[in-house]
Amino acid sequence: MPENTAKPMYLHRTAGGTAPKIRRAYDAKFKVTPAYRASLPDMMEAADPISGGSVPIQQVGISNFKLPLKYRTQAGKTLTLETSVTGTVSLQAELKGINMSRIMRSFYEHKDGITTGEWMGKILKAYLRKVESKAARLKIRFSYPLLQPSLRSGLAGYQFYDVAFEGVMTEGGRYRRFIHFDFVYSSACPCSAELSEHARDRRGAYTVPHSQRSKARLTIEEAEGKKIWIEEIHALCVRALRTETQVMVKREDEQAFAELNGAHLKFVEDAARLLYAELAKDRRIADFQVACSHQESLHSHDAVSVICKGVPGGLAAEFSDFGLLRC
Repeated sequence: MPENTAKPMYLHRTAGGTAPKIRRAYDAKFKVTPAYRASLPDMMEAADPISGGSVPIQQVGISNFKLPLKYRTQAGKTLTLETSVTGTVSLQAELKGINMSRIMRSFYEHKDGITTGEWMGKILKAYLRKVESKAARLKIRFSYPLLQPSLRSGLAGYQFYDVAFEGVMTEGGRYRRFIHFDFVYSSACPCSAELSEHARDRRGAYTVPHSQRSKARLTIEEAEGKKIWIEEIHALCVRALRTETQVMVKREDEQAFAELNGAHLKFVEDAARLLYAELAKDRRIADFQVACSHQESLHSHDAVSVICKGVPGGLAAEFSDFGLLRC
């Protein structure tokens, strides 16, 4: 028989029973001492040259780490919601990198507070100091529940809204607060409605005008020293567009919704302008951008529109990721 010639392996025992060259084991009893911790290598002390171009980086950090954070409702209740956090800072050209765990640690030090724009500003200032950066950005995303009544039946159900709070600390020391809010509504086409009535009137033809589920994404910059509640942003959208999609529905609610759509026909251009009119008159809102997507049931493509307040040097009507508005 041939002699066993299996070569030894580094991490695994061979078929012949040869032990691996490197021992793999986790010592659950090992305790870290201050002296041991001080001896650990720290990449922040590395003197290797910077890879690639020796240039500043506008944003570097971490994205989508999760925390249960507290939010206060307009009625004064406290909700604890799963929240996705993105935190970034600027990096100077002469620095190789940042200690990303410091961003998370700064956040955990404030995790028991109520999540507000001012609270986010404290965190931004804290980790700007810790990572020795000049500018920082923090964005937290969560799903916010609001109990919504049916139109006629007296039922109620929870509608969930995609919301994000964003705080930006500029290099000049200016702190800016933004709220991003997604609102889903029905849009019944005015042209289709007219053509349907024409067919009924001239030929007695029964028709169904086309309508579709649609979404508006609002980006709002709060004025300095002012606060606008999520519930108030929702109410603003309802006043502007009227036809929010429903949660709990009986037959009388479905009929009411058909009547509601008939009373508030809208093109995607109308939706943008209706939201503009409501946002522009609220003095708590310093600036805003609105992107709308009507996911057509007639066409194989969507109808879209973007509008902004028009503040010099402010938010622009630049939005191209309409695929993010699918609903």
